[in-house]
Amino acid sequence: MHKMNVILTAVIFSLIHFIGCYSFTGASVPPHLQTIAIPLFDDQSGSGEPNLREILTNKLIEKFRQDNSLAIADKTTADSILEGIIVAMTDQPQVVTAGETVSKSRITVTVKVTYQDMKLKKKVWEKQFSQWADYQISGGAIDREASISTANEKLCEDILLQTVTNW
Repeated sequence: MHKMNVILTAVIFSLIHFIGCYSFTGASVPPHLQTIAIPLFDDQSGSGEPNLREILTNKLIEKFRQDNSLAIADKTTADSILEGIIVAMTDQPQVVTAGETVSKSRITVTVKVTYQDMKLKKKVWEKQFSQWADYQISGGAIDREASISTANEKLCEDILLQTVTNW
């Protein structure tokens, strides 16, 4: 029993030491950047998907609010600006069953994003991001919308991580 207590104490001590030395935030935004503006993305995809730019932009703003590394601000007063263009949204068959019927399709959304430091008046990065999600054709428009939402969610996560961790 005594040996078990010693081992348990050592494990607990090790965990406390590890947690105390490790930062879970991962964010490394320079201290001179405290705010970010995210203007409405431009949709040049030609997809005709209604409200795609509004949905993507609002989801991205929400991601930054949840992350809390940079506060959302107006474009005229922000320390940094994140601007984007939706360059493509494709809907391609993934599974074709007998009789050449499509049973599964893949939505892919591609955006070009530029992040600028307005305090130092310089472009921090410019990058193209692409994410996808599959949906069952039998699910109809509801499954397709969920697929678009999932692809946008993954895009926003990628953009957030690129912005707050790659310094």
